[in-house]
Amino acid sequence: MAHRIQTNVYSILLFIMLALFSAFSHAAEQPAGADQQKASYTALADILQDDKARAQLVAHLREAAKSEAPAPAAEKNEPKPEQLSLIDELVDTTQGTVAQFRQRVEKLKETIDSGPQHSFRADRFFAALGYFLLTVAVTFALFHLIRKLVGPLYVRLGRWGNNARLKQAHWYQLPASILGAFVIDLVILLLTVAAGNLFTQYMNGGSALIARQQALFLSAFAVIEFFKAVLRLIFAPGFSYLRPFPLTDMTARYWNTRLAWVSGLIGYALMVGVPVVATQINYTTAAVVNFVVMLGLTVYASWLILHNRRTIHREFNLLAERSMAFFSVILRALGHVWHLLAVSYFVVLFFLSQFDFAGSLRFMMTATVKSLVVIALGALISGLLSRWISRRITLPDDVNRRYPLLQKRINSYIPAGLKIIRVLVVLSVTLFLLDAWHIFNLNKWFMTENGEKVISGLGHILFILCFAIVGWTLLASMIEHRLGQELSNGARPSARERTLLTLFRNVLAIVICTITVMIMLSQIGLNIAPLLAGAGALGLAVSFGAQTLVKDVITGIFIQFENGMNTGEYVTVMGITGTVESMTIRSIGLRDIYGVFHIVPYSSITTLSNYEREFGVYRASYNVSRDEDVDKANDVLRQAVEELQQDEKIKPLLLGEPTFQGVVGLGDQFFTIRVLVRTRALEQWTVQYALDRLVKIHFEKAGMVMPRQAVQIYKDEAGGGGTLPVRAEL
Repeated sequence: MAHRIQTNVYSILLFIMLALFSAFSHAAEQPAGADQQKASYTALADILQDDKARAQLVAHLREAAKSEAPAPAAEKNEPKPEQLSLIDELVDTTQGTVAQFRQRVEKLKETIDSGPQHSFRADRFFAALGYFLLTVAVTFALFHLIRKLVGPLYVRLGRWGNNARLKQAHWYQLPASILGAFVIDLVILLLTVAAGNLFTQYMNGGSALIARQQALFLSAFAVIEFFKAVLRLIFAPGFSYLRPFPLTDMTARYWNTRLAWVSGLIGYALMVGVPVVATQINYTTAAVVNFVVMLGLTVYASWLILHNRRTIHREFNLLAERSMAFFSVILRALGHVWHLLAVSYFVVLFFLSQFDFAGSLRFMMTATVKSLVVIALGALISGLLSRWISRRITLPDDVNRRYPLLQKRINSYIPAGLKIIRVLVVLSVTLFLLDAWHIFNLNKWFMTENGEKVISGLGHILFILCFAIVGWTLLASMIEHRLGQELSNGARPSARERTLLTLFRNVLAIVICTITVMIMLSQIGLNIAPLLAGAGALGLAVSFGAQTLVKDVITGIFIQFENGMNTGEYVTVMGITGTVESMTIRSIGLRDIYGVFHIVPYSSITTLSNYEREFGVYRASYNVSRDEDVDKANDVLRQAVEELQQDEKIKPLLLGEPTFQGVVGLGDQFFTIRVLVRTRALEQWTVQYALDRLVKIHFEKAGMVMPRQAVQIYKDEAGGGGTLPVRAEL
């Protein structure tokens, strides 16, 4: 009971203290009375004055803190990690680089000031120098000896690759021989370094300092010779057959020699010379030596680059002329700025070497090798893509006959897709180069939410685009196969079917394009719901403002349902007679007999005359002089029609038997006889030409004449006003 009372008292006192602190912080909102404040002050003073009570209060507060759960509001107010965009990443990286540069300057100053000072001891120095020079001599002698022994292997690889260059062997032999020579260089380097390490274990005089200096030399030797192997891979000064680029022997030797000397001096100075001076003398002297050596090498490298700027520019232009269009643009642009990039490379190396003697060279070598590998892979992939883009796919004749436009579509879609992939390859190479030089942290960006969204969104867009293209190609090919095929009875699809399939293909293209664009917009983060609503409102506004267009579409739909006309048919519309060449959702295209193309909107069609519905009729009417016998004229006409029916060329064009209507007209000088001949659609004019010819021939054989115009002239022969008629025929 006493413990419970004591606990309650402490709780009350704790509440009073919290209320007191709350009163101080929120005095303006919750003012307390003077009496309450005095009582609180008194109680707090009594507790703090008693040591035992004060200790119990502290213990109680700690127990309450342990058992108290964290407030949910703190979780809610916890700041969320900010998602950075690509530009934000670049800005942050730049700011971090500047801050890191300042820290390195301060650290370098501290290192120089606090570095150990050594007194120069000639006996120790020359003893270490002897072992060091012996290691250098043995390593280089062994390296060049092994290279001389494997020299015939280089020659054999060169001949093997030269056969591929002369197109006398497989294409893969040339790159295989070049990579094979590079692998041999790496194997020789590994063997030499292994032998050097074995030599230093027994030839170091029992001194850890000498062993460390020998290890520095072997490390520098491995890094520098690896870089020289990369130079030999590019220039191949002794074996022109293994040279991947079209360079002359003089140019290859010139640049290989100078770049090898520059890299060797920089590497051995930074990785061996400066550390030895730092350990043997002091950091200040090492920093001065590093500054002088790197400044001289940077000035020499910059002079060498600027001295050969125009020559290399011409070489880039010549190489661009022999390259494909895609690489030609890149090479010409690189020819204008290569000297700036090269000078910047050595300037950056100079500044980095002032902060880290050996680490700067390793970083530059690593970044350079990564850059060369990335560029080589990017150039290889882009070159293969460019070759595939220029090629054309040829389908078998049977497939072309069944799907007439499939080959054309494939040869238009595949190059476009390969060009998109090539652009993505260029972007990927750029990002990897930025990552290699620590300008942009690609792995960190991939782990962020924005990176995941960009990669997944890009993958989804490419998949959707490929799916839409493949789907459209298959559906359009099926429609075209139906349009071009022959049915089992040898007849082609009807004109109505062809017209409807053509319209369906056009509508299908619009629907697929619209859906694809909408889905792609949703994948890049755009909310398409307002866009769809806006499109609906816009469509409603357009429908009110373009009533004629809506009328055209609706009238065209009813014309198709009624099968009024189809493409390829001969019709008369709005006084224009011609062949229907095209039918869209709004209008038709007519080509008349003069070759003029007319566009007629559906809404303007009030009367439509189609000459290709089931059959045609030729109504043949012939005028005969009134002096001729009517029955004889009909018999002669029948003879002409019978001969027409026996004509092998005209007979397939006739349908049924002709209808002889006899005399259908009587004039002053002639009477008219008529016969109706039913023909196949659009063949009535052919029948007309043939029948008119036969009728004339038969009428002439029968001695029958066509009507002639008669005129009577009255002549006064007696002179007394009398007249005598004189008949004249015209």
